[in-house]
Amino acid sequence: MSSPITLLEVQSVAKAFGGNQVLQEVSFSIQPGEIVGLLGPNGSGKSTLLNTITGFEAIDNGSVAYRGKRIDKMSAYQIVDAGIARTFQLPSMPTKMSVMEVAMAAATSHHGFWGTLIGTGATRAAEQEACDKASVLLHELLLTPVRNLPASALSGGQKKLLGIVCALMGNPQMVMLDEPTAGVHPNLRRDIVTALQRLNQQGMTLMIVEHDMHFIREVCTRCIVLDRGHIVASCRPDELSSNERVLQAYLGGHGAETAATLEEQA
Repeated sequence: MSSPITLLEVQSVAKAFGGNQVLQEVSFSIQPGEIVGLLGPNGSGKSTLLNTITGFEAIDNGSVAYRGKRIDKMSAYQIVDAGIARTFQLPSMPTKMSVMEVAMAAATSHHGFWGTLIGTGATRAAEQEACDKASVLLHELLLTPVRNLPASALSGGQKKLLGIVCALMGNPQMVMLDEPTAGVHPNLRRDIVTALQRLNQQGMTLMIVEHDMHFIREVCTRCIVLDRGHIVASCRPDELSSNERVLQAYLGGHGAETAATLEEQA
């Protein structure tokens, strides 16, 4: 029986900013179809880890491989082309582009929206392809009613949904999301949860930085916990409250008191 294919392999990754060692010997792997939550207190290295995997920060040591190919020397654009997309915690949207235009501009497989500036037959066909795909994604993420509004006019939750649309325009096999429900209205939070679960059912692999334990238990199949740049746990969400290293190192509490806090959040 063949072994499962490893989608993402992070080996002994280290990253420092000046004298501040943010990541130290970080190693883990992700298999196709997983939804992995990346947890940790503020300053534990979560965003830096996401940035190193997606090409926004260079690693100092170690390696990052996607489908067996090293990507840690690639640019962020090359990593997107390889099949990994990401969203951002605080997405910034242009003030003079509509929701639809932003979605079309995010297409990476052709000239898309920008092809209209050239006006050739090939780019017009590519634009129509991008338009069709954007329309489908905007519908699936409940943004069709605001498709013609300026992207900057959306609510915080709608901007996060649009960020997911933009990530999906490049046909990725894996998407990394940075706090997709932080500051989001409960109704939109439910929409985001439903959208991510549907994407996973369609075969998408997800890695999600998140603090909301309700979200983690509802969506994730596994959790990786960082504390001061080290991985202190890799476990199922329902094991967090009984994991001693999580209780003592990550959550900063002690025994039953911290476990009770986790159960309340869940």
